[in-house]
Order: sequence, then C-alpha cells, then structure tokens
Amino acid sequence: MIRSANEGARSETIGIKSHCHCASGWQNSWVTYPAASRSVFKAGFSLIEMLITLALILIMATMMYGFGSKNEQKRRKEACEKNLQNIYLALDIYAKDNAGALPMATNATTSEAPLSQLVPHSTVASELFICPGSKDSALPNGESFAERRISYAYFMGRHLADAGAILMSDRQIDTQPKPAGALVFSADGKPPANNHSKFGGVFLFTDGRTETTGTNAPFAIEWPTNVTFLNPKK
Repeated sequence: MIRSANEGARSETIGIKSHCHCASGWQNSWVTYPAASRSVFKAGFSLIEMLITLALILIMATMMYGFGSKNEQKRRKEACEKNLQNIYLALDIYAKDNAGALPMATNATTSEAPLSQLVPHSTVASELFICPGSKDSALPNGESFAERRISYAYFMGRHLADAGAILMSDRQIDTQPKPAGALVFSADGKPPANNHSKFGGVFLFTDGRTETTGTNAPFAIEWPTNVTFLNPKK
C-alpha cells in the first residue's frame, strides 16, 4: 500500500493494490480511497477510550450518589427525620385519646406489636414506619402491620411527659443499654442496624425533636425498669 498527499487540498488518499484481467492478460493496478476510510480504525480506538471514560464516570457517580453513598444517605436521613416527626404526631393523638398513655402490647418482643396500634386510628400513613434509607418492604396504607416488619425501634412504656427521653430510633444493633460512645448503628453497612448503611441513624425524643448521629451514640442510651426497648423484626 502507498499513500499520496495533495497539499493544495490538504487531503490524503490510500492506495490499494488490485489485480484486473485486461486484453493482454492479468495486470496489477492501484485503486485509491479517501483517507477518511482509514479514520474508521482510528475512531475505533477513540470509541473504546470514550466507553472507558464513561464507565469511570458512572462508577464515581454511583460511589458519590448511589443508594449506599454518604450523600444519598444524608438525604434519606433527612426524610427519615420527617417520618419520625410525623409518627410523633400520631403518638400524640394516641396519647390524647388514651389518658396520656402510649401504645403498649403485653409480652411484645418487637416494635411492630405496639406501634401497629397507631394504624388506622391515629394515622393511616403506614409508609411512615419504613425508613427511607432502608430496603425494608413497603407497607399498605391504612392496614395494621403487626404481622409485617417496620424499620424503627421503640421504647415501650415511655410517656410524652418524660422530658428528654428517647422514644424511637432507627433499628439498633441490639436491645442492650449503651454508654455514650458505644456502637449503636452498623459500622460496615451490614445488618443489623443498617437503615442508613454505615452512616448512623436518627433518634426521636419525647418532646418531638429528632437528632441525627453517626454510628456511635453521642449520649447514653438507658431506660428504667418500667420501659422495654424493642427493635423491629429482623
């Protein structure tokens, strides 16, 4: 193959050797093609480079904004706070209808049993009980979820008058009391207590305020003997 250039037109051609049968027999000849044909090969490499670049961008975007990313879980923790604040309104309605008492369930071992009493009398919004950061299944609105699974833990036996006490939280690693600084939510994003992957959780207090924290408790998590701490089902 040979290449010739026309400097005036600044274009290139590619010569390809071919064979043709003439009156005098088989002869060799040259057929020229525009250099653009050759650019197909060059463009092929550029396409591969582009795909690699796009793949790297996608990976980085997933790491920064994917479901388990810190940025995404920050947004979902904000939505989780709103869930707990709305659940607090339902608890307040329940308390006013029951002489100040909050939901109780005899021999309850998980939070679903008492909290399911809020639906449908105090709220019909069952979706509030699923943390936006978790992968727990959605709940049908207006139906009891006693036999289903929710995302939140509950301190059964509390009253709204118990100043500054923890009332609910994201699922915790266990149901034991914890000193300040102890691990309370998943540190590696794995169950249990991974509503927000490895980025902490949210607490709801008896005065209606919420607080987001990291994986370790910034305060002691304790309760008196007349209160039972209940995690949701596993």
